[in-house]
Order: sequence, then structure tokens, then C-alpha cells
Amino acid sequence: MTQKHQNTRMDYVKHSIGNPALLLFFLFGFFYLCIWSSSITNSFSVFQKESLSALSNTSNTRVPQDDLEEALSKASMADKTVIITIINKAYADQDIKADTTMLDLFLESFWLGENTRPLLDNLLIVAMDQTAYDRCLFRRLNCYMLKTDGLDFRGEKVYMSEDFIKMMWRRTLFLIEVLKRGYNFIFTDTDVMWLRNPLVRLSTNETKDLQISTDNFLGDSQSEKHLINTGFYYIRSNNKTIKLLEKWYAMKDNSTGQKEQDVLLNLIGGGIIRELNLSVRFLDTLYFSGFCQDSEDLRAVATVHANCCRSISAKVNDLRAVLRDWKRFKKYASYKRLANVTANLRWSFHWGCYKSWKVATTTIG
Repeated sequence: MTQKHQNTRMDYVKHSIGNPALLLFFLFGFFYLCIWSSSITNSFSVFQKESLSALSNTSNTRVPQDDLEEALSKASMADKTVIITIINKAYADQDIKADTTMLDLFLESFWLGENTRPLLDNLLIVAMDQTAYDRCLFRRLNCYMLKTDGLDFRGEKVYMSEDFIKMMWRRTLFLIEVLKRGYNFIFTDTDVMWLRNPLVRLSTNETKDLQISTDNFLGDSQSEKHLINTGFYYIRSNNKTIKLLEKWYAMKDNSTGQKEQDVLLNLIGGGIIRELNLSVRFLDTLYFSGFCQDSEDLRAVATVHANCCRSISAKVNDLRAVLRDWKRFKKYASYKRLANVTANLRWSFHWGCYKSWKVATTTIG
């Protein structure tokens, strides 16, 4: 570079630095870039914090605390009501000579029933052993595995046997936990056929704490003289019902030879309803029937329970007859000219259950 060019460049620099307006422009641009950069950094930081906070809150809301909470929330209706049934291997797995199971018949009733299919979304199958749990998963239902450490509930528990009584009490303890988590539930034995949506016949009044089925209806839904049946009942979660089930369960060690249903019956007879200020409704067998007392009208019945029966094989035999009767009723009801015929249809006699008691009596001697 020549001396002339160097002198010219130095003169340009001196001239530029000496120009106040140009210097002020550069300083303003520098500060603007600094402020803009700081603003972007702060904005991103705030956005990042808010995003992490929102993600954390979402996680807290949606992630259940454990497997039971996940199962309950998945099956729950909008008002936190769940339909619960409890099964073991004997109810879910076919015997060598069998061609169906109690679980199969139970689910078939939801398929054949009126307005019952959508209720399968709200049904939670509680399995007491691995076979029952695997069968539930295979059927793609809402399933929960109930741990029963030290107890084997896989096989058939014959009515009133020691294992049968233990299984019933384990069921009660589980249902206490469901209430404590704020869920209302309809408990149904798996030997109950759902032929119509029972919610239509159950009171939606939130002051009703418990609505429970009966072996024989006495004509007054408030009478405490009913023989209750814990195979089907609707209970709301509140402090009173939790206390009821806790008192009920606390009696298990002082009730030798009694099943849990008998203990609850004794509590009712002893005034527990008034003591806890419970509102209880005893269900009419016209709508919530069983083998102890058949519904007199197939046009009204909602559920049919294989109560007053001793063995699973007898129940399966007679419940198959119930579903055949139901399909015959639906067939007749589909023809207007046969509408009057449906009023006269009756259930088949429950021969399997009748014979199960004769066998038991003969065996006992």
C-alpha cells in the first residue's frame, strides 16, 4: 500500500470518529442489540419455565398414583361411578367338560341386554389370580389384579366353605379402598345377568347412600326386615358409607361360620342404618331379581342373579336357560302381533340349582 493511500485511509478514520452523529448512531445500534438480545433471552426463559410448569401440572393431573387408580379412572363414568365385578380362575377358565364360563355368560348378557353394551366401558374386572387376569386382558376389558398374598383363590369356593368366606371378606376390604378413593360403585357378582340398564331403575338421588338387592321383596323399599343380597348393590362414596363398610369388615373375626352378607344383615337388624343416618333403599325383585324370587315380568326385569344356588356348574346351567328365555322374549317382543304373548312368558325352572342343594344334603348325610 502506498504512502498516499495510507494517509487517505487515516484521514477517513479520523474524520469518521470525529463525526458525532455517526458515533451516536453506532452507540445507539450497539445498545439496541444488547437490549433486544436480553429481551429475547428473558422471554425464552419465561416461556421455558411456563412450559415446564404446565407440563408438570398436566402430569400431576393425568398420571394416576397407582395401578388401582389408573384402572378406576379409566372405567369411571362422569360422576365417578364404576361397575365392579370380582372373578377368579373358576369363573374365568373352562373346565374340561365345559363349553362356556361364568364370565362368558356375564359378558354375553351385556351383549344381549337392552342398552347395556355401552356399560362395558364402565365395567372393571377385578381378578384374584393370574389366570383370571390373563383372561380379562384377552377379552380387552378394564382389568385390575387384586393381590392376595398368602391366599389361593384360584379354584371354586363352594358356598359357605371356609375359603368362600375368606374370599368374600377380601372382596369387602377391596371395596372399602374404592370408596376411600372417592368412587361410587355398582358391585355385581359375575353370576348376575344384565338384561337391561339397571341405572334406569336405580335412584339418581345423591342422598341415597346405599341401594341393595334382596332375596325376597316385602313390598316396602324402606323396610329393614328384608333379606339383603350383597351380590348386587349401588353405593355412594361418602363418610357414612365408608364407616359402614369399615364397621362391617371389623366384624369378620367375630363372625365364625357366617358369610359377610349375614354380618351386614345383622348390623342392619342392630340399627346401623339409624346409627350412621344412612339412606338405604331395598331393591324390588320385579326389577332386580334372582333365583330366590323370580321377576314376574320379563318386560320389566333389569338383572337376574343366580342366588340360592350352591355350585358354579349349577349356576352356569341355569343362567344359560335364563339367556335362552331372554332371547325368546326378545324374539316375541320384536313382533307387534305377539306383544300380548310377552306378558305371559315365564322363566324356566332352575333345575341345576335345585339339584345342587339335594346333592349337598345327600352328601352331608
